[in-house]
Amino acid sequence: MAHGYLWPHTPIMRFTPQHVQAAEAFRANTLVEHLDIRFGVDAEGRLQASMPVDKRTHQPMGLLHGGATAALAETLGSVGSAMLIDLRTHGTVGMEITANHLRGVKEGRVTATGELVHQGSKTHVWDIRVHDDAGRLCAICRLTNMIIEHR
Repeated sequence: MAHGYLWPHTPIMRFTPQHVQAAEAFRANTLVEHLDIRFGVDAEGRLQASMPVDKRTHQPMGLLHGGATAALAETLGSVGSAMLIDLRTHGTVGMEITANHLRGVKEGRVTATGELVHQGSKTHVWDIRVHDDAGRLCAICRLTNMIIEHR
């Protein structure tokens, strides 16, 4: 079984380009595809997901919609958890997400970077930071996923 990161920055396993390929396979016919969320890995091996800030993700004032930011964060953490479990026997679902929106974004792409802060047998907790193209912190999110056994 693969493992993620335990806080603070203790690498047990790094995400790789092969993980990115697997993550991209989750996109088809979903909100992830509609919002053009793309996956990657940073230099430290942390899973990332990016999303455009455009008419699909704007709120009426022309800024990135907070719900779109939450969708990006939940996508990142859910896909990250899916890569850490045996999908033949288990699945992962979001239980709770919080998002602190720190900076408005009008255009470009935002990139979320996730760190696993707890990996239990029934729950995973992710810390997710969202940055704009200039590297400025836009949002801090916390996601709790439940790991469920297939019936």
